[in-house]
Amino acid sequence: MNGPVVNGPVAGVVVPIRAFSAGKARLAPDLDDSDRADLVRTMAERVVEAAGTLPLVVVSGAPEVRDWAARLGLTVLDDPGSLDAAAAAGVAWCAARSLRRAVIAHADLPLAGSLAPLARDAARPIVALVPCHRDDGTTVLSVPVEAGFRFRYGRGSFRRHGFEARRLGLGVRVVRDPTLAFDIDLRSDLEQLRAASVPARP
Repeated sequence: MNGPVVNGPVAGVVVPIRAFSAGKARLAPDLDDSDRADLVRTMAERVVEAAGTLPLVVVSGAPEVRDWAARLGLTVLDDPGSLDAAAAAGVAWCAARSLRRAVIAHADLPLAGSLAPLARDAARPIVALVPCHRDDGTTVLSVPVEAGFRFRYGRGSFRRHGFEARRLGLGVRVVRDPTLAFDIDLRSDLEQLRAASVPARP
């Protein structure tokens, strides 16, 4: 027997953004405040585009980010104070809209391709992980909204998120997508981005 027909999206995208002007402080020796804000905003716009037609929510307490999101017609949630809590708030937002999966995407992905493949598992008991290009952090994380997943961002989060999935008895799908894995944290990342001649400011 065929399963029920699902109309509309089954997943939503969550994009936590702490701030534009104060973002990426470790790049301060290379970029002034204005240039860093431009870079972070440009990357965030790339991630929003990567969501395509999936419902999307931005989580931020920064007025500049909230104004930017409003201009783009995006829904915004208040930042609860940490990246883990922001991701959890986004999952709750997805659940309240009867979406079966939440795709949490970092906003600092200048090469971001489509996020749609991270939504394909729908409500299946699978966690999909995109490790960063250093195989340490988690740039994109896709979870079923009813799983009770506890986020564990920070250094080594790729492995910690894998452990959390297994603790819950969920399968793990590692997605090796270079367009979603490359994030900007260090001077070497910025140099690599510039060398690739990617159309991002500055």
